[in-house]
Amino acid sequence: MAYSDRHYGAGDPGCPICGGLGYVRYSVPEEDPRFGKIFDCDCRKAQIDADRLRIMRRLGGLDALVDKTFESFNPDGVGLTPGHQASLRYAYDRARAFAERPLGWLVIRGGYGCGKTHLAAAIANARLEQGEKAVLVTVPDLLDYLRAPFSADFNEEGETYHTRFDEVRTTPLLILDDLGIESPTAWAQEKLYQILNHRYNAQLPTVITTNHSMDEIELRLRSRLQDQDLTEVIVITAPDYRRAGVAANQSDLNTLGLYSHMTFESFKQRRELNEEMRENLKRALSITREYAARPEGWLILIGGFSSGKTHLAAAIANERARQGAAVLFITVPDLLDHLRATYAPNSSASYDKRFNEVKNADLLVLDDLGTESATPWAREKLYQLFNYRFNARLPTVITTSRELDDLDPRLVTRMRDKRLCRLFALLAPAYLGERSG
Repeated sequence: MAYSDRHYGAGDPGCPICGGLGYVRYSVPEEDPRFGKIFDCDCRKAQIDADRLRIMRRLGGLDALVDKTFESFNPDGVGLTPGHQASLRYAYDRARAFAERPLGWLVIRGGYGCGKTHLAAAIANARLEQGEKAVLVTVPDLLDYLRAPFSADFNEEGETYHTRFDEVRTTPLLILDDLGIESPTAWAQEKLYQILNHRYNAQLPTVITTNHSMDEIELRLRSRLQDQDLTEVIVITAPDYRRAGVAANQSDLNTLGLYSHMTFESFKQRRELNEEMRENLKRALSITREYAARPEGWLILIGGFSSGKTHLAAAIANERARQGAAVLFITVPDLLDHLRATYAPNSSASYDKRFNEVKNADLLVLDDLGTESATPWAREKLYQLFNYRFNARLPTVITTSRELDDLDPRLVTRMRDKRLCRLFALLAPAYLGERSG
C-alpha cells in the first residue's frame, strides 16, 4: 500500500494514490530497498516524460532544428557531380525509410556540411510528428548532460545521474550526432560504450552521424557499429552542402593546373623503345583512356622516374575535370605537408576540413606514393585515407616508382585487392626529353 506524506510536486488532484501531491512513500519494512524513499506517483509520469523530452530537445538543439525536415532537404544537391549526387540521394532515401520504420541502427558518415545532421534531425522530427519519442543530441552535449548531476551546484529537483543515464540508453529512438568529436577521456568512452552496448543488446533503434572513418572510432564502439546484421552504414561523399556547387578543382590543395598540358593527346609515342615497351605504353594509354571515360575502382600505375605514369594520371584528371567532375590531383609529399600545416596556430584551415576534402574527392589522384617521409604519423594518415576511400569504393588513381614490397604493407593490402584495384606497370625507361612522370 502506498501513501503520500508530503507535497513534492503537483499531481492529479483526483488521484486515489497520492491525492494530488504527485509523490508517494511506501509502507514497507526497513529491509525493503524502497524504505524511507519517495517515488513519483503514476499520475505524474506522463508529465515527467514530457518534461524530460523537452529538456532533451533543448539539449540537442532540436528546437532550433524544427525546419530540418525531409521536405526542406534537397536530395540532389546543387552543382554536384553525378557520383556525389548519387551518394546524397541514397542517404536521403535510406534516412526517410528509417524514419517511417526505425529498425536496427543507421550510421551516416560524411564530411562537414554534407547534410548528415539535417537528415538525422529530419528523422527525429518525422518521428515526433508521428507522436513517437525521439531524442537527438550531439555526443559532447550528451556527455555534459550526464556529468551535470555530479556538479556541486547542480540542484535540479529529482534528477540524478542514474535517471539521466537510464533515459538516454532506453529511449525508443536515440540519435547521436557527431560521434568522434567528444573529448576521448576514459570516462567519456566508458559512458558511450555502456549506452551503445545496452542499445545494441536490446536492439533499440539508433542513428549515429560521424565525420570519422571507422578506424578512428574507439574499438569497442566500432565493433557495435560494424555489425552488419544490425547496422547499415551510409557514406555521403558529397562536399559541404552549404557550399554546393563549389568544385573541388578550385581547392588550393589541387595542383592539377601545373599539369594542364599533360593530356592523352600530348602523350608521345617513343620511337626509340623496343617493340615490347611500345606495346606496353599503348596498352597504358588505352587503359587510362578507358578509366577516364568511366572511373570505377582504383587504378595504380607503377613505373620508374619519367616513365609516363604522372602524365597519364594527369591526363585522366584533366579529362574528368573537363567533364565537370570534382578532381583533386596532388603529390603525396605535398598532401602530407598541407595536413601538417593545419596544426600551425595561424592556419586558415582545420585538419578535419583538409582531410575530409581529400577523403571525399570525386576523383583523387595521388602522385608519387613512396617519396614521402615515412614517419609513423605519415603512415597512419595515408592508411586512414586509403582505408576510407577503399571502403567507400571511391575512384582513386595512384602512381608510384617504388616496388610494392617497399611500401607500407597496410597500403599494399588495399592496392593488391583485385576486387577494386587494377595495377599496371609501365616498362619504359626514363624519357629525358620531357619530364612526364
